[in-house]
Amino acid sequence: MSVRGFMVPRTATGRSSLVPNPPWHYSGEMLTVEWRTDPARVAELLPEGLEPAPEDPGAVALIWADWQSCSDSLDELLDPVRSQYKETFVVVRCFWRGEVWSRCAYIWVDKDFAMLRGYHQGYPKKLGEMWMTRPVTVGKAGPRLEAGGRFGATVSSYGRRLAEARITLTEPVDRPGFVNGHPMLHHRWMPRIESDGTDSLAELVTMRGYDGEVADVWAADAEVSLFDAPTEELSRLEPVEMIGGFYHRVGTSWRQGITLS
Repeated sequence: MSVRGFMVPRTATGRSSLVPNPPWHYSGEMLTVEWRTDPARVAELLPEGLEPAPEDPGAVALIWADWQSCSDSLDELLDPVRSQYKETFVVVRCFWRGEVWSRCAYIWVDKDFAMLRGYHQGYPKKLGEMWMTRPVTVGKAGPRLEAGGRFGATVSSYGRRLAEARITLTEPVDRPGFVNGHPMLHHRWMPRIESDGTDSLAELVTMRGYDGEVADVWAADAEVSLFDAPTEELSRLEPVEMIGGFYHRVGTSWRQGITLS
């Protein structure tokens, strides 16, 4: 009998696989802060062959997301420990083969299934702890989605706070920023088992979701603070000029990506 499962562990039934077969469906809320940093700090994050975006090369987005996700079976939704997670990710832009792309430079997530799913897609996920203010429609224990609504967000890893942000909603807008608005361009890497400095997997890939929906998009005034940590380099992207903040709700599905090289 052959073993089954989309990713590890693979077993006779495939039930133990940490990640179910795609497609994967996502619904959630996002809080985004955008700023400009020294373009050289963005350039140093780009592997050979990728160049900084020709316009606004120092633009950075730091995004918090509170997700609920599931496979086609929808089984995870009735066992919410398997569907709910949060993540915080850093997006920069790059230029490759005549196009501008978005690229995730850093990302922290709080569930193992989301981390492994990200490795399949080329996201460099690490474990972390993140929190973001939730909007409310009743009571006083949260902001409303209206001008003046105030939100906060934090991300930490290994007991060290890496970033904190605060936004104040100003007005509804059509889109939640521009840094994360292009197709994603990622690398999938795996060192050879010989540990000789070469890779057994080295692919440049792209991906995009389908059946996307966006709602309740608000622009905001924003502030962000980045902190040093022994095993992190986020603070190298120190803000030089704030662009702004955003809040929005989003839904999307993902089935597959494309290997580019």
